[in-house]
Amino acid sequence: MTDVVHIRHITEADWDGIVAIESRAYAGLGLSEGRAALRSRAEISPGTCFVLDVGSGPAGYLLALPYPALRYPDLARTEEAVVPPQPAPAPATRNLHLHDIVVEEGLRGRGLGQRLLHHFTLTARARGYERISLIAVGRSDTFWSARGYTAHPGISPGGYGANAVYMSRAVPTDLGAQPEPTGVVPRGPSVPTKRADPRVPCP
Repeated sequence: MTDVVHIRHITEADWDGIVAIESRAYAGLGLSEGRAALRSRAEISPGTCFVLDVGSGPAGYLLALPYPALRYPDLARTEEAVVPPQPAPAPATRNLHLHDIVVEEGLRGRGLGQRLLHHFTLTARARGYERISLIAVGRSDTFWSARGYTAHPGISPGGYGANAVYMSRAVPTDLGAQPEPTGVVPRGPSVPTKRADPRVPCP
């Protein structure tokens, strides 16, 4: 048996599901932001925020927004437009901040997070961004290092928990074969995956 997988932009009807997924992932870590903050970040750059549908409903999401290099969202407040959004190919900042990526726990280990991350990276390149930044939390910096991200030791991200690391990488020019945003994934038990940071995709 297989489930249809589809990556698409966020709609108004998705927010209850996104908030529920986010709360399950982060409430226990003290990193849950709540609906207002999540929505405010998506509203800055709706073209770089996505929902991952598996079967009949949302199974994950990704939020990314333009941010000046070496800066990052404050989890304790809603987003203010640091720079007004501009249409591609000339974004107001050449840095795109990958703020959040979550796949439902029961569906991890099937390559869904990697598919979502690849789709996002293609979008960043198509829109003219030159770098992608993120904050690795819960000692997940080794995961991101393996995917080409480099730590900036002089930056200490406040509010993101112990061991948070600000990282970035250049947007790759050659991304290889592209998994289709729409496709199928086998049903059944996922490969058990334990990560300190549920914000990272589980391949």
